[in-house]
Amino acid sequence: MGASAAASPNGGISTASTRTLTVAGLFAGIGGIEVGLGRGGHRTVFLCEKDPGAQAVLRHHFPTIPLEDDVLALDRVPTADLVAAGFPCQDLSQAGATAGIRGSQSGLVDKVLTLLETADPRWLLLENVSFMLHLHRGAAMKYLTRELGRMGFAWAYRVIDTRAFGLPQRRRRVFLLASRSRDPRPYLLNQDAGETTVAYAEGIACGFYWTEGYRGLGWAVDAVPTLKGGSTIGILSQPAIWFPDGSLGLPDIRDGERLQGFDAGWTTQGAVVGPRSRGHRWKLVGNAVSVPVAEWIGHQLGEQPADYDPGGDEPVAIGERWPEAAWGRDGQAYKANRSTWPVQREQPRLTDFLEHAATPLSTRATEGFLRRAEDGPLHFVPGFLAAVRDHLAKMRSVVKAA
Repeated sequence: MGASAAASPNGGISTASTRTLTVAGLFAGIGGIEVGLGRGGHRTVFLCEKDPGAQAVLRHHFPTIPLEDDVLALDRVPTADLVAAGFPCQDLSQAGATAGIRGSQSGLVDKVLTLLETADPRWLLLENVSFMLHLHRGAAMKYLTRELGRMGFAWAYRVIDTRAFGLPQRRRRVFLLASRSRDPRPYLLNQDAGETTVAYAEGIACGFYWTEGYRGLGWAVDAVPTLKGGSTIGILSQPAIWFPDGSLGLPDIRDGERLQGFDAGWTTQGAVVGPRSRGHRWKLVGNAVSVPVAEWIGHQLGEQPADYDPGGDEPVAIGERWPEAAWGRDGQAYKANRSTWPVQREQPRLTDFLEHAATPLSTRATEGFLRRAEDGPLHFVPGFLAAVRDHLAKMRSVVKAA
């Protein structure tokens, strides 16, 4: 991965302010990166997205922006200062096929790299799941950084948690910023607030994956676990919440949108008909990029940060696991001692954040979760399984009364 030679602080790469940037969004989804960068002072000029529901959302919210439906059909990168690509994560996530960076979905990033061979945007911004750092011993990040280095890019990446921005969703995603002419490190790595953890206590709501329960749970205290486009068993679903009153419920889609930093109702136009319609808005929300993270990056790119100090950064050794933050150029890679929280915004209680009534977890869903939880090796906080049993009894009595 890396070499032992120390790198100079800037390596001759400029840290000058970029001010307002034009943005081309590939794999745009429902526009999380583009909305965030827009709030950070930048302007989207091109979008590309294949999903019909996501296209409908983009057409509604970006009515004047050219929208293409297939990145494979592009023969060049649209003229823009920044190219953003939240490329498909299905092959890189724990909930997906884990086929790796060369899988049929995540391998689409190759098209982006091919387009960059003959283009020279000021910035490249990539986003994907943090599991890519571990899958197949980090082969995806090794491949991306090698190819970017070959094309003359300096790069920096960082795992960033949505919770740092005041949203009660534990969502860790890799953001990689690269440039041929500028040093990406100050923009992505200079700020660090340190992660805050919340210990479970009675009276605090907790989120969990009701589709799991045997080996995994996704447990989140005073937050929901990562909103996902699909579960490990292929169900499009929102996480469940154990409320302080003992009930189990599923958040409303409008709160799901808000948990990603969108306005409530953002995906209304994304509802589709047919056999795949159920849960499609949740799929769109789960696959989106959290808006405030992109907004923070946008503000960073519009400023002139101080030079990055690499003091203490060490080379990433060959065969070593990729760290949560790193940077490199010219075939070298270095670990950066940075947390997943670049900032620390005020954290609302999950119950205070939610604005819409939750839907009770169904009898069938509760039965399945409880069966897996009781048969599996997981340990749970005191009172949780008892609350699940009580909820199941109540749901059964409702069904019986009906």
